[in-house]
Parts: sequence; C-alpha cells; structure tokens
Amino acid sequence: MVVVAHTDDETFGLAGTIGWHVDQGDSVFAVSLTDGVSARSIDDRDEAVRKRLVGAGEAAKTLGFEWLDGGNFPDNSLDSVPLLELVKFIEEFKVELQPQRVYCHYRHDLNIDHELAARATLTAFRPEPDAICREVLSFEVPSSTDYGALSGAPAFKPNYFVDVTSYWKLKEKAMVAYGSEVRPSPHSRSFSGLKNLAGYRGASVGVALAEAFQLERLVRA
Repeated sequence: MVVVAHTDDETFGLAGTIGWHVDQGDSVFAVSLTDGVSARSIDDRDEAVRKRLVGAGEAAKTLGFEWLDGGNFPDNSLDSVPLLELVKFIEEFKVELQPQRVYCHYRHDLNIDHELAARATLTAFRPEPDAICREVLSFEVPSSTDYGALSGAPAFKPNYFVDVTSYWKLKEKAMVAYGSEVRPSPHSRSFSGLKNLAGYRGASVGVALAEAFQLERLVRA
C-alpha cells in the first residue's frame, strides 16, 4: 500500500519500485489524500482536477497498480484537518487491505501535506499485536524532500534501496502521464533531475539507478 498526499507523488517517488513489486507478483494499491491541484491559482479548477485524475489513471495503468478511492481533504491544507480524521481515513484501508508493506512520505518534507500524510500513516500503522503490516518505509519526492533539508529540517537518510535500472523507462512513461508536473531541466522534478538523483542513489550502493527509502520499521517473525 502506498499512501500519498497528491496523485503524482507515487510516480516521482517510487514508480520504479512499484514496477518491481508488480513484477514480483505483488498487488499494489495507492491512496491519495487530496486532489493535488485545487489549491493552485488556476482558472478552471474542475478541469484541472479532471486532468489530474486522467493522468493518475494513466500512470496506474503504466505501472500496474490500483488507485483506491481518494480522500477529499483540502489540497495543501492538510494542517487544517484534525490528524485523527486523516488517521481514521487511512485505517479504513488498513482494515480492508491488510497490507504487508506500506510506503509513505518522509515526515520532514517541506510540503505540509507530505508531512501530515506521513504522520497520519505512521499513526495508522503503529505497531500492534498480530499486525499484518511488518514493513513501513518512507520515500523521497524531489522538490519537497530535498527542499525540506535545505530549510533546516532533518535530512532524508536512506538505508534501503531498490535497483530500478531496468524500470527507468517505465518510470519516465508514468511521469509523462502527469504532463506539466514534469518541470524543465535543471529542476529536480525534470527528467534529468530525477535520473541524476537515481544515479546518485544507485552509485551509493553499486548499481546504475536506484530509488531510496528510509526504513521506518521492519519486523521479522
């Protein structure tokens, strides 16, 4: 299960890893807490929301995962929502899916929605006796995780890596589905920026391209 604040976070953060899971025969589900665009200064919000939904659907089809019914929480204003509401929303899917592994945002991202989504996910999947979920990992999102560290927040320190060298073209195809969310180079959300990051993460563990994660919890029976 992948919990994101906005549709597109799953692709920029861990598209290659999702592709790897699917190839392993795993069922991958994702849920977004907001529509991802309605907080922006745009003329036609309804059309923007529609386009984002279409893009999210295309990305899911490309990568092979399934979107769950998303939350209708306010975009870029999750700090206006009681944390308990977010937790209860995520817990509904926890009960329904009983996922073995959960991916969530890094809790020190610059984007406030990412921060709250992470806190809510970690709370919803807090350790309990006989819990099915034994693995929780946080992922990085370019232009939020990196910018958070620049603002003085604790830096993302990955200790778990997935070799996505053979999934890179798949990730780029999924990125295309989100259109203008891919920024021109040298932005960290550009094609070259994402590949540079993957190259750096890969070089640190001896592979060509990797996606990096921070292991929040791992329980072995």
